[in-house]
Amino acid sequence: MILVFRHFFYKNYVGLSLWPFIFLKNRSLKNDSILINHEKIHLRQQQELLIIPFYILYLLEWAIRAIYYLNTYKAYQNLSFEREAYLHENDLDYLSKRKSFSFIKYLCR
Repeated sequence: MILVFRHFFYKNYVGLSLWPFIFLKNRSLKNDSILINHEKIHLRQQQELLIIPFYILYLLEWAIRAIYYLNTYKAYQNLSFEREAYLHENDLDYLSKRKSFSFIKYLCR
């Protein structure tokens, strides 16, 4: 389910997946198939990790990378979950051929 909630977002962020919802900054983004695909990849990741563990691992990995890079945005860009989503967001068939736990291969890159 896609919901529009413009006051929820910080700076340039326009989409967020919180199982089972995709939140968007504005209504026009509902037509952005690449953004929606990116967020659907995150929903699949959340589902695989049984939702709550996903958020714990996401925050833990972000904290470790923020310390490593000394830059919170660079930490975000290098999260395994984000790497997978950004790399495959243009492939609208990706989820139909994606193997379970595919984000793991982006952990050590």
